[in-house]
Amino acid sequence: MALAMARPWKHPKTGIYWLRKRVPDELRSLLGKREEKRSLGTRDPEQAKRRHAQALTELEERWANLQSGATTLTEREAHEFVAPVYEWWLNAHRDNPSSQTTWNPEIFSELWTDSAAAKLVQELYFRPSGEQSTAGPGAAQYKVSLVSSMEAFCHEKAAELLALRGLNLDDASKHRIERAFAAAIQRASLTLAKLARGEVEAQLQQSRQERVGALDVRPTIAAAALEFGTLIAGWAAERKPMPKTVYEYNRVFRDLAIFLGHSDANRLSAKDLVAWKAQMLSAGRAAKTIRDAKLAPVRAILQWAVDNHRLASNPATRVTIDAKVRAGESKRGFDDNEARIILAAAQLETDPVKHWVPLLGAYSGARLSEICQLRTEDVIQVSGIWCMKFVPEAGSLKTVGSERVVPLHPAIIEAGFLKFVSALPSGPLFPALTPDVFGKRGGNGTKVIGRWVRGLGLTDKRLSPSHSWRHRFKTMGRRYGLMPDQVNAITGHHPKTVGDLYGEFPADALYREITKIPPIETK
Repeated sequence: MALAMARPWKHPKTGIYWLRKRVPDELRSLLGKREEKRSLGTRDPEQAKRRHAQALTELEERWANLQSGATTLTEREAHEFVAPVYEWWLNAHRDNPSSQTTWNPEIFSELWTDSAAAKLVQELYFRPSGEQSTAGPGAAQYKVSLVSSMEAFCHEKAAELLALRGLNLDDASKHRIERAFAAAIQRASLTLAKLARGEVEAQLQQSRQERVGALDVRPTIAAAALEFGTLIAGWAAERKPMPKTVYEYNRVFRDLAIFLGHSDANRLSAKDLVAWKAQMLSAGRAAKTIRDAKLAPVRAILQWAVDNHRLASNPATRVTIDAKVRAGESKRGFDDNEARIILAAAQLETDPVKHWVPLLGAYSGARLSEICQLRTEDVIQVSGIWCMKFVPEAGSLKTVGSERVVPLHPAIIEAGFLKFVSALPSGPLFPALTPDVFGKRGGNGTKVIGRWVRGLGLTDKRLSPSHSWRHRFKTMGRRYGLMPDQVNAITGHHPKTVGDLYGEFPADALYREITKIPPIETK
């Protein structure tokens, strides 16, 4: 059985989906296993895809932390890391606070000191002859045992936290985490003790605020941590985005968290985002990438948090960047000679992907991802005209307007495309393109076509090995006088005017327009 699973794996007996991924060779000795398995807790395939993307991001972050080697944390960072522990302990015992017996607040000051052991030695060996002990050696022994138990508890739970995040710390930092964990448990236990005496949390909070107010200073109680991952999960549950979008957003926020040193949205400021932007610019990131692929996702998630009363304001609202395209940098379509080079090479290819995908793109302007997920049942006749249909049943589409029927250009039919399709069984036209982690064949198709086109000598960075056909089709539409609204209907672009939304685009009308484009001479 293959251990690396690119998609959610459905358990054959329970029907519940799982994440399964092969552990990298360099981490096997550290993790002690060959495969990582995690239940996604759902039988719904769409929900499983979203949860799989989230879980995969967390797993990759954990592995990245482990591969980065031992790191050092300051005391401040240790306390920030364990901040959620306070609420965890409080929630675990809030209903019956007096039942909490694991932690003795009176012993806290004795942790990681020699005082308890010293008192026991004093009690047993150095008490003056004839002097009576008020508690007896048993009390001192009990205290030593309790200290040892509480220290072990902190050590165990801190190790669990670090393993969950995949953090590999040096010994000193591990000890800082243990002590910070103990401090959080101590604060929560003191609150539980007050609750056990009948004080209610509202009174405790009011009493503290009154004391702070008497000193004429602002309250310094920090808001509970609001994790980036929590916000993304909430946003995804409501908006139902594509799994790839969830995956990419998680990666963006993971990068932001690494830069910040924390993942708490409550602590994020506009100043932090400006500094992050500057860091990305200094690292050579393109301004457009920063604007559209980094800042835009952050702004969207934080705005969702504001709209849902999770945050008071969106610190990313006015953080932007000038992403003007300089002369010579804008993407362009293939010119006549470049188109000729590609299609001539495609004719000689026996690989169906390299043979047919460029040809279909050249005469339709369709997205490569749309072409790669075509099925035999998507090649149909409409009013006697052979067409290919792009529908969500074959795979996800970019927009609502992407669902469409496009007539096949005569050059495609003359090249033998219908014969190729008829020889295939029902299913994908390009089964050799295995779906990527998001279930899309276009992901691997982009890599195959990209390497192949670059190998033909077309290395201009302004060219996209797949998307430049889309640019070229627009150019051909203008050159040969195709109706603009029908060009948009063929390529799946959104109509430019409200009027264009009315009516239909019959196959014969689209065919009339598409045949205005002459075949590309390849000889």
